[in-house]
Amino acid sequence: MTVSIDSAPARTGTGRLIIVLGGLSAVSPFAIDMYAPGFPEIVGSYGTSKTAVQLSLTACLIGLAIGQIVIGPLSDAMGRRRLLLAGSGMFTVFSLVCAVAPTIAVFDLARLLQGVAGGAGIVIGRAVVSDRFTGTHAARQLTTLSVIGSTAPVLAPVAGGLILDIGSWRLVFVALALTGLLLLLAVRSWVPESLPAERRRTGGLRAVFAAMGGLLRRRELVGYLLVMGCGLGALFAYISGSPFVFQNIYGLSPTGYSLVFAANAVGTVAAGTVFGRLAGRVRLNSLLAVGVAITVVSLAVLVGLLSLGISTFPTTWACLFGLTTGFGLLLPASTTIILAVGSDAPGAASGLLGGAQFVLGAAAAPLPGVLGNTTAMSTAVVVLGCSLIAAVALVALARPWQGHGEPAARQA
Repeated sequence: MTVSIDSAPARTGTGRLIIVLGGLSAVSPFAIDMYAPGFPEIVGSYGTSKTAVQLSLTACLIGLAIGQIVIGPLSDAMGRRRLLLAGSGMFTVFSLVCAVAPTIAVFDLARLLQGVAGGAGIVIGRAVVSDRFTGTHAARQLTTLSVIGSTAPVLAPVAGGLILDIGSWRLVFVALALTGLLLLLAVRSWVPESLPAERRRTGGLRAVFAAMGGLLRRRELVGYLLVMGCGLGALFAYISGSPFVFQNIYGLSPTGYSLVFAANAVGTVAAGTVFGRLAGRVRLNSLLAVGVAITVVSLAVLVGLLSLGISTFPTTWACLFGLTTGFGLLLPASTTIILAVGSDAPGAASGLLGGAQFVLGAAAAPLPGVLGNTTAMSTAVVVLGCSLIAAVALVALARPWQGHGEPAARQA
């Protein structure tokens, strides 16, 4: 195959762009989950409770929700590049504050602000893809970002466990700060402005947020947002509860816990790869329905086994592997559909997408330990509840049989 002289630089530029956007999509999930193996150590370090440490996860998720809801539509009016630069810089600063925080209160506040800053990379990254690509090409690039975003939460504890083998939990946040600095340099070098002034939304912030309100009046979009958000809620409840389940109940070390997450990441990556291959031939809504069904069935089986007194490491691990596999289909399918349905305001749609993810994720994250003790049953019940709400939203509001967000040719 020959490549023209003109096309080679374009392909190189696109490759670099997607690499940087992928890094921006992954760094916040890493910030969410990378310190999870250190939860028991943080409890001892600050002399606080398990629930208080889980609330630091909630703080980061709330920050990510706020950042995406505000920065996404703001980028429709101000452009993408300078907000990306500001977000990357502030992420670096607040990661360092987390590393040196003297109290749990300061740590939680820094986590909140770290989340706000990290939200810029996620929400603007999706908007840049919508600016630069259309049709099947856009779907492929969004799938790449979605696979990276869905893999990061299950790979992050692996990296965190490796760091904890050589240092304290504070070293995790030093590593995040260095990553933020590298991304700041990469954005400056390889991410040009994708939204020229003539295409920006006029009328000030009122018009920007009015566009978001218009999107929320679409029943099907609200349904898909709930599917996405409750799917993330299930994943974050699993992530916040699983360190205590696998380490305190099943006796795994931080490294062993990290290896469990590495194995679960295989399910997420495999499902995302399958989605990428089938997206051009199978309806996106069908793939989304299959992903939701896998998560519900996996957790229903786990709750049933635990109710019968069957609480073993292999059965719990196998069912949670089903959760991450189903999520590997749910995330890219719902992301692609939501951005297609809201294509007339991509920044606002991306902001709503991220807001739904992390508002519901923040609400679900502390629930496994809300009664004072995080158990396999408490974690499984919360994750199943989130998955069931996603299934109800899919049927009652999104109505996948109507084909919303499908490519025009496929709808015909």
